[in-house]
Amino acid sequence: MSGHGKFKKNLSLGDLVFIGFGAMFGSGWLFAGSRVASMAGPAGIYSWIIAGFAILLLGLVYAELGGAIPRAGGIVRYPVYSHGPLIGYLMGFASLIAYSSLVAIEVEAARQYASSWWPALDQPGSSGSPSLLGWVVQFILILTFFLLNYWSVKTFAKSNIFITIIKFVVPVLTIIILLLNLKSANFHIHGFSPFGFSGIESAISTGGVIFAYLGLHPIVTVASEAKNPQRTVPIALILSVVLSAIVYVLLQLAFIGSIPTNMLAGGWATVGSQFLLPYKDIAVALGLGWLTIMIVTDAVISPSGAGNVYFNTTSRLVFGWTRSGTFFKIFGKVDEKSGIPRPALWLSLILSIFWTLPFPSWDAMIAVVSNALVLTYALAPVSAYALRLNAPDLQRPFYLKGMSVVGPLSFIIASLMVYWGGWSVNSWLLGSQLVMFVIYLFFKNSVPTKTVSFAQQIKSSWWIVFYYSAIIVISYLGTFGGTKILKSPWDQIAIAIIALISYYWGGRTGLPKAVFDDDEDEVEVETAEPTYNAR
Repeated sequence: MSGHGKFKKNLSLGDLVFIGFGAMFGSGWLFAGSRVASMAGPAGIYSWIIAGFAILLLGLVYAELGGAIPRAGGIVRYPVYSHGPLIGYLMGFASLIAYSSLVAIEVEAARQYASSWWPALDQPGSSGSPSLLGWVVQFILILTFFLLNYWSVKTFAKSNIFITIIKFVVPVLTIIILLLNLKSANFHIHGFSPFGFSGIESAISTGGVIFAYLGLHPIVTVASEAKNPQRTVPIALILSVVLSAIVYVLLQLAFIGSIPTNMLAGGWATVGSQFLLPYKDIAVALGLGWLTIMIVTDAVISPSGAGNVYFNTTSRLVFGWTRSGTFFKIFGKVDEKSGIPRPALWLSLILSIFWTLPFPSWDAMIAVVSNALVLTYALAPVSAYALRLNAPDLQRPFYLKGMSVVGPLSFIIASLMVYWGGWSVNSWLLGSQLVMFVIYLFFKNSVPTKTVSFAQQIKSSWWIVFYYSAIIVISYLGTFGGTKILKSPWDQIAIAIIALISYYWGGRTGLPKAVFDDDEDEVEVETAEPTYNAR
């Protein structure tokens, strides 16, 4: 089997929108409703609005990057183009952890809901941990995703469209039915915001809100396989975010308002334990048996569809990391006949299975994965800013006119969302990135230096060392799982200042001249590729 094939330009605008919307509508809507309500009360609606606004800002940044540089695994490669291989190496490591574990999260979610029909899938007396049979079911789902992605990108896309249509219909029907059972008393019985603004913030990072929204990367990672990516990628990014935000806000409103008021006697903090499977449990509480059946059916389909998307994304990220020169070359090969990076797909399969082993449930994984995902998103504004300086002649079909405002603002909000994840998550997540930085320095004789010298790579990366280290310190001193030496809002003001310093430092210390790869596997296009004058 040859490894010198090219990506096939098979994905239309509709395919891309379904990929983005399909990624955003996985297990997030099935579990986050009760978690958000228990952490923020009725004000949890604001969590979805704030996070949706933040993701839309990041989506605008990615629209410029994805339209200008349509590359497989782009989220790993944009930092390489703007800052050199070292930053791409750090993003490759974080992205591989985040996206391979996402597949595991989605199959965990599908199995947990399926256990309401087939109790043998759960361990007796557990709160969502799989039995041996449950793990086997998860394994079969992962293997199915592998096979759907293995044969052709069109097979993956068409299966995703079918699944996503179902995923859209059931949540919309759920919204309509629950709004018909709305109880206005629920919005003031214990106060609209019983846990203050900190509850709204915590719900964003650890309640599953930001996790539910993170469907931008799958669109960017398949840009090399899209028809006319300079036009379709930006449109798909923006449409996916807007549609998802509308549905998520309405779902949270419907959930909060339809809970039988007598079940709120113990306060909002008890909602999470009463509604472990939120929309299924509330349908049961309302005596809507037919809706219960539809929700459970969709609860198996929705996470499976998202898992299918994330499986595809993981393999493209592996490919992108390899092409940056800091990962094993074998994973950068593309099958000639199918146009699929099959070695990367095999690694995705192994990692996805691995993540189902040590983690017992959806709840156990969500906080860590959410922060890892936000971390990979956060660097896009810095790369976009640097590319404005070191690649001014790059053709940008979608030119973000407000970059001077959107860039720093989106980076500040992304940094806050990382901070809201708390000390226990940030200490090891950001700490592991610093360890990977040190490892890169240790192996300096083996890293790629053909196009960017080692000294330049280090010079262009000091800002990220400051950024990670400073957030770790504030997480330890701050109010989100830290020692609370630094009180609110001063801790968050400190994060905003750190983000601003890092944004301008990182943007202005990018490579003197951006270095792009004219990858022969990715230039089979129907329209002309952008001309890169800065090489």
